[in-house]
Amino acid sequence: MADPTTFEQNLAAADKYLARFAALPLPHFINGEPHGGSANATFANQSPIDGRHLGDVTSGTSTDIDAAARAAASAFEEWSNTPGAERKRILHRVADLIEEHAHQIAVTESVDTGQTMRFMGHAALRGAANFRFFADQAPAANDGRSLPTPDHVNYTTRHPIGPVGVITPWNTPFMLSTWKIAPALAAGCTVVHKPAEWSPFTAHLLAEFASEAGLPPGVLNVVHGLGETAGASLTEHPEIKAIAFVGESGTGSKIQAQGAPSLKRLHFELGGKNPVIVFDDADIDRALDAAIFMIYSLNGERCTSSSRVLIQSTIYDEFVDRLANKMKRVPVGHPLDPSSVIGPLIHPRHHEKVCSYHDLARDEGATVVRGTSWADAPAGGNWVEPVLFTGATNDMRIAQEEIFGPALTAIAFSDEADAVEIANRTDYGLAGYVWTNDIARGHRVAHALEAGMVWINSQNVRHLPTPFGGTKASGIGRDGGDWSFDFYMETKNIAVAFGHHVIPKLGG
Repeated sequence: MADPTTFEQNLAAADKYLARFAALPLPHFINGEPHGGSANATFANQSPIDGRHLGDVTSGTSTDIDAAARAAASAFEEWSNTPGAERKRILHRVADLIEEHAHQIAVTESVDTGQTMRFMGHAALRGAANFRFFADQAPAANDGRSLPTPDHVNYTTRHPIGPVGVITPWNTPFMLSTWKIAPALAAGCTVVHKPAEWSPFTAHLLAEFASEAGLPPGVLNVVHGLGETAGASLTEHPEIKAIAFVGESGTGSKIQAQGAPSLKRLHFELGGKNPVIVFDDADIDRALDAAIFMIYSLNGERCTSSSRVLIQSTIYDEFVDRLANKMKRVPVGHPLDPSSVIGPLIHPRHHEKVCSYHDLARDEGATVVRGTSWADAPAGGNWVEPVLFTGATNDMRIAQEEIFGPALTAIAFSDEADAVEIANRTDYGLAGYVWTNDIARGHRVAHALEAGMVWINSQNVRHLPTPFGGTKASGIGRDGGDWSFDFYMETKNIAVAFGHHVIPKLGG
């Protein structure tokens, strides 16, 4: 079990697990050991639950990034030449340690981010699954293809690109870190990880587990800090050959500009304003459950959330009424309480942003239907109830901008063409969800949607070998399966002649 069955057990565990972070500033992890930073500067980490001080975090500078990048560069030759079978063994051991400490990870992350234990326990185990999946791919990561011609044998090989930078966000930070770091390590790359400053704790745990598992010093380094300092220094560092970033689209644009002078390879998993399209012939009960789950789980703080529900006009009123009734029964509560679904939002600044859309929705002419708040919510926390915006149109800001909170915008459509047009009229293109019992229409709509991923009659159910990523402002590149290795490795073609092809003669 990733989490005990009682709120009291989780509270006691939180006191135990987080005491270490309150005692001393959280250090960087460079070249296999904790690192106090070059400037003796720190920033405070506050609890989203009640605003209390959880501890100080070492604030990274360009000097710290340079130390981590050089450590990664020094370790690269040994790690890239480590046989795939040995990399597999070490990464499986990392997965073992993640599973052994799954409750510690889940409790720490719940307190650090406000995400509820209902989901964080699974997120920790998903991190272990990520390591196991990519560990199993490590022995064949260098393999390529045979592409013969009558005159030559062409074969391809793949080689790790070098030290890479990984910049991860504050929503489910542990799982998303493993989603990037595990394939990089399996490919033979070394890593400098810059976690989000709002959720720093579990990045340190992962570095400790990796070191305990036998990962050589310098292969995985962690530098904490702000995006405009530590993040920019990582993106611009000449030793770093690629940047894998998960976060806001605007930040991705800045990273693209920062990496341009050194022609860094970039992989972006960015924002979304994902539609769930419900036709009037759909299984309404299942569509309701999926729409509710995909926006109100994880506090609505996920890139693939179905934040726009497009409902055929013939069932709009009925569907919205049922949505509202279900939404009002989604419980808000302490994130360590196993019965809670929605906890506090990550940070006061994000809380202010999410809540500002409630007033904006009214100003734009939509109706704001509020869920049930937690009467006993502690003062000082970033608490918010779920909301549903009805009577919306697709030109409203609530339908175009990524709110990244438990807020669902309901829009009516007339027919298939109208649904596709509304769904695609946004800057984003990450995911889409289609509900219909007409399977031919499901395929047509899925092909027409401008999105990197589409689920038909399903919520977001991830299969690790499949590609994950978006189009337009939602990202560049794909994660998952062999697509991850395409990013972290260079492909080389080698041509060997059979010796009988014609060589042109010049000069006599």
